[in-house]
Amino acid sequence: MNDLLNTTIDTSKLTPIEIVLGIDKNGMTTAKKLYEFLELDKSQYARWCRCNITGNEFAEENTDYWVFDSDVENPQGGRPTQDYKLTARFAKKLSMTQKNERGEQARDYFTKVEDKAKEMVLRLQEMSPELRLLINMEMEQKRQAAELAEVKEASQKNADRIESIRDVVSLDTTSWRDDTRNLINKIAQELGGGTAFQQVRAESYELLEKRMGVSLKQRLTNKRRRMADEGVCKSKRDKLSQVDIIAEDKKLIEGYTAIVKEMAIKYGVA
Repeated sequence: MNDLLNTTIDTSKLTPIEIVLGIDKNGMTTAKKLYEFLELDKSQYARWCRCNITGNEFAEENTDYWVFDSDVENPQGGRPTQDYKLTARFAKKLSMTQKNERGEQARDYFTKVEDKAKEMVLRLQEMSPELRLLINMEMEQKRQAAELAEVKEASQKNADRIESIRDVVSLDTTSWRDDTRNLINKIAQELGGGTAFQQVRAESYELLEKRMGVSLKQRLTNKRRRMADEGVCKSKRDKLSQVDIIAEDKKLIEGYTAIVKEMAIKYGVA
């Protein structure tokens, strides 16, 4: 009876192929994991998903596959990339379209998963109605417990998100230079680091110029000219930045702080 009730997979005892396919406790893989396992052209992944999953007239969303936001960073930044949870039956169909060794391995694996599920159904049918009722009740309890755990996890994530947003909103203009730089750093890290910091900083300046109707670059040029006229050395003039220009105007400070806060929320670092 316990074997029959074990409708979820013990992820601590996964086989090598299950690890590579990223099989979850419900026995499902993802489109991304399956695509990588089949060793297909990485540049064609989005097209493959459109043709074989979302644009497949024989595949039904929330029956054969489920859409979810991937934890993998989006190389273009912005919103998270989408992935798809696939049932064993649907994953087998997708594997059968690949006429290579990996396609055969995946097809054989998902066929065994289906056979095991069919065997379980047959064994349940041979039991008495009373025993089937008990099993179904326990299975439903497990399902509800799993759903409750997911709800609690989602609630905690939302609470953490709200707390982060509250921290961002509470920022004032007292330490605006450090605070905005830290937020821009976080956004840049979210977007992959590297040159992202300069890109995010440039975006913040552009948004400020549009909102406040100013040209930071022109103000910076004018400021350097005045410093040159005053005899300030070139090295010191060159160190002057657009942040220094913002620091000279209280309204620009307030506007810039507000914009960086909005960007932090937009990019999900708040």
